[in-house]
Amino acid sequence: MERAQEPNLGLWSPPGGKLDVLTGESPYACACREVLEELGVSADISEVRLTGLVSEHGYGGETHWLLFLFELTRPLTTLPAPHREGRFQFFARSELEALPLPQSDRERIWPYFWEHRGGFFAAHCRCDGETTNQWLLEESRAVRTA
Repeated sequence: MERAQEPNLGLWSPPGGKLDVLTGESPYACACREVLEELGVSADISEVRLTGLVSEHGYGGETHWLLFLFELTRPLTTLPAPHREGRFQFFARSELEALPLPQSDRERIWPYFWEHRGGFFAAHCRCDGETTNQWLLEESRAVRTA
């Protein structure tokens, strides 16, 4: 999604949002809610897979994030409509490198996602904001293919 709001205004990043901690929402319920809100697709908990957990220390020089990276396990067949959060486009994996992406997405999140798709990873990023961030892969369960 090309973001129409901060954070990441004008950059391409996956759909997502904030966990509703006031209601005790689970990360899986949050993923399903965000799929509905941002993609217009109803998804059940059984249709989302947790692929990664990323903690970002000092993102944007001022905040800390905990990201739960989910994958919708069924393919989208139509392009989601644009909305207040941004507009959507489908891209081939090879096209991601040419897009304006958030620094942490480009450096490690997308590479970790592709390496661990169908598995799981946990990573920590100490965000610098101007140079390469410092990354620590804390857990890796990559799916091995023959």
